[in-house]
Amino acid sequence: MDSTLNSLGQPVGLDVPGWTSRPRPPREAIEGEYCRVEPLDVERHARSLYDAFAEADDSHWTYLPYGPFASFEEYVGWLQRSCLGDDPLYFAVIERGSGRALGVASYLRIEPAEGCLEVGHICYSPRLQRMTAATEAMYLLMARAFELGYRRYEWKCDALNAPSRAAAERLGFSYEGTFRQARVYRGRNRDTAWYSVVDSEWTVLRDAFGRWLDPGNFDERGRQRKHLDAARALGRLPEK
Repeated sequence: MDSTLNSLGQPVGLDVPGWTSRPRPPREAIEGEYCRVEPLDVERHARSLYDAFAEADDSHWTYLPYGPFASFEEYVGWLQRSCLGDDPLYFAVIERGSGRALGVASYLRIEPAEGCLEVGHICYSPRLQRMTAATEAMYLLMARAFELGYRRYEWKCDALNAPSRAAAERLGFSYEGTFRQARVYRGRNRDTAWYSVVDSEWTVLRDAFGRWLDPGNFDERGRQRKHLDAARALGRLPEK
């Protein structure tokens, strides 16, 4: 942990010169090569999202505190109640090729004064999972946060949710520990695993995402030539 000594000889955190509160993330679309991430709009996105999620089985919802939805009307009602505020700030992930909304993600626990926010409520339909657009959407949201000057970008999930934990590590998040008995949802306990990326790590991650998302990294069938962790390794400093 980086620290210095104060005038009393006590270890304290390093100064953050000129720090000011960060702006809140704007309710604006983010354009990518493979997808567009745009603020969730019930009229534009609900039907496409509902139809995409209808292709998933019930296991898709195990680690989320909501869903599955028995009808389109039920889903619309939930969107209107839960997904139109500023925190969480929900986005729809729009696939470039089809123009369809195939998943959602959000910023939440947005703390401008601390320069910290979390990405969460990530729910990708089967058609979006494992697609290039799925990774690019996570990159676009991360990029916006750091471009706004945020210092810390968080990912939290049920500690038993192995796919979510693997996704966080693949995307470059560092595991920080598990908060035991952090929540009760669906009538059961949740231990919460915490992950983060901090601003000093962003340049290496940004360049790695750029290498991975380069069209030359994919063959004629859209299959990756190099994995994201291999692209990230190219920017790491040699270990001492």
